[in-house]
Order: sequence, then C-alpha cells, then structure tokens
Amino acid sequence: MSRVHLDHNATTPLRPEAREELLRALDALGGNPSSVHTSGRAARAELDEARERIAAALGVDADELIFTSGGTEANNAALFGTAPQDGAILVSAAEHSSVREAADALEASGRELRVLGVDAEGRLDVEGLEMALQDGPAGLVSCVGANNEVGSVAPFAKIRGAIEALPRERQPVWHADCVQMLGKVPVSPRGLGLSLASFSAHKVGGPLGVGILWCAKEQPFSARMVGGGQESGLRSGTENLPAIAAAAVAIELAVAELQDYAARTRTLTEELWRGVLAHVPGAELVGPALDESERLPNTLCALLPGEDGRVLVPRLDLAGLEVSAGSACSSGSIEPSPVLLALGHDEKAARAALRFSLGRTTTPEEVRAAIQAVGTTCG
Repeated sequence: MSRVHLDHNATTPLRPEAREELLRALDALGGNPSSVHTSGRAARAELDEARERIAAALGVDADELIFTSGGTEANNAALFGTAPQDGAILVSAAEHSSVREAADALEASGRELRVLGVDAEGRLDVEGLEMALQDGPAGLVSCVGANNEVGSVAPFAKIRGAIEALPRERQPVWHADCVQMLGKVPVSPRGLGLSLASFSAHKVGGPLGVGILWCAKEQPFSARMVGGGQESGLRSGTENLPAIAAAAVAIELAVAELQDYAARTRTLTEELWRGVLAHVPGAELVGPALDESERLPNTLCALLPGEDGRVLVPRLDLAGLEVSAGSACSSGSIEPSPVLLALGHDEKAARAALRFSLGRTTTPEEVRAAIQAVGTTCG
C-alpha cells in the first residue's frame, strides 16, 4: 500500500541535500569541537560555518544562536533562562505544551503566571495582553508564532506595539515559539522585535535532534544545561555537529524556497479542503480562512461532525493516510486538544478535529488520495 504523509507539522522527511551533508560530516569529522588539536579545530571550523549559515538565513548574528536538542528544549531554555524573579509570566492559552508546562513549572517555583485568552482563530488576544501589562509588571511574554494545530500566525505588530507602549524599564522579555514559521512564512526575529525565538531543524527537512534558540545579544540569559561550557557557556553538552551541518543546509534551502513552497502548499491545501467538504458536508474549518495571509499555507484543521479523532486517525492510517488529531507531541493523549478548547470548542467538537499538514514533498496525487481516504473512512 502506498502511504500519504500529511503530518509535516509533526516532522517532515529529511531532504536529500541535508542527508548528503549529514553523511559527509559523519565521514569527515572525527574531532570534538571543544578540542584544541587538529581534528578538534577542524570540527570547530565546521560548527562555526554552520552557525554562520543559519544566522544568515535568519537574518541574525551568529553569536546569538544557541544549539539545543530540539524545539522543546529551545522553548524550555527561553523561559527558564530569562524569566525574572519579579514580574508576571504571560503566555497564551494556545501554546505548545513545551511552553505551557515550562510556564507551569515556573509558577510552581513561585513566579506569577497569567494565561491570556485567544481569539476564535487561535491568535493571542492583544487587548487582554494590554490589560495584563497595565495590571502589573510583567517580566516575560511568550507566545506561539504560528500555531501548529490551526495554522494561525501571531499578530506580531500588535503585540510589539503593546509591549513598546510601556516605558522601556517596564518592557518584558518577549519570546516566540517560531518552530512552525520557519520555511513557511517570513520570520526575522530581530525585525519582529523579539528578545528570543525558537526553531527546529526537522520541521524543514533537517535531521531530528537539532533545535536553535536565538537570543538577542543584549538579552541576559542564564544557562540551564551546565557542565562543559559549550555554546559560549549557555548550553553545555558536545554539539551534534553532523546533524547541525545538515540542519544548516536544510534551513538555507527552506528559506530560499519559501515563496514557491507557500504558493504550492496553499493551492494544495485549498484543494484538500474542497475535497473534505465534498465528502463531509458538515465539516468546519478551524483557524483563519484559507485565503488569509496571516496563516500557515500548509495547515488544515477541520472538525468532522460525528467523528472522534482518536478512532479516525488509526482508521485513516489503515487506509494509508497519515494525519493527526492535534499536536503530534500530544496526539496520543486521551484528552481533547487544549488549543481547540482555548478557541472555545467543547470537548466533543475538539475530539472531532483532524489536522492535515502538507510539505515540500506533497504532490497533487497525494492530495487526491487523501481526499479519497477521507471519503471512504468518514461517516
């Protein structure tokens, strides 16, 4: 049976160019980048080059990048490494679990946590943010840059306006989880006004196990991983150099191909939605309209009446279609998606959600096969 993978927001296949670079680096590099001998210096030079290439693709300085084990660690590091003792931590109700649970842990340690609402499309309620900023001092704001489940892109300009309306001495640290933005919509961390931003290589055809935290050089940061002094003392542990070299290739290509990727996946996503509606007339689109510019072009979240994602996902898998019932990090949970609940859906509706996410390798034939699988499986 041929399989159709429409779960690219969970992970996307390793690009051939990244695989080639990964194998080259595995064969060529035998030294530890922290060693001072010849092999170590060669490895250090490769690590520095990869950092420069990623920085250029993101439009930032190389010494502002911290390599981590993935997006989850990057999000954790951003919150644990910058949350001040004084001032509330503000997060939205639609954050990825790696932000939500880090914020909960900080609250348990004595920090004040305020969870802000979102609108019906999953975007942070900026008026609520403005009220929270006025109610008392905030030390940290963390918001998802693009929601992996419903595809909405954060209102960055409005959030920045709310933060910069405060006197400089009262402006909080601002972190965004930009994992799903990379390669799909333009993202320039410094241009957006952020203090920190998180990324992950395997979302753009890079290898698993490489995350990137951008931390503005003027932003104080406390290391959570200690013991070796790597990454300028900000994240100890020997760097996974071959994977980082491959990640640099994948990120460069994803940024360079962004416009073509967005146009192609948007067209295919629209075709997919028309096909789903044809087979499930009562289906409801979750998140922004497909023709809105401030949305991920590859993401389709639909509520399918009378269905339960916990049952439907395995049935579709048997039909050869790979999708999810929410974030892949929690799709095995028996609980309904916290994101969909935050959008105002009840538990029954939240359980009826399916997320389709297309990628660089998705073809029109695969979209048509996905539509057929939905038609034969639902109802």
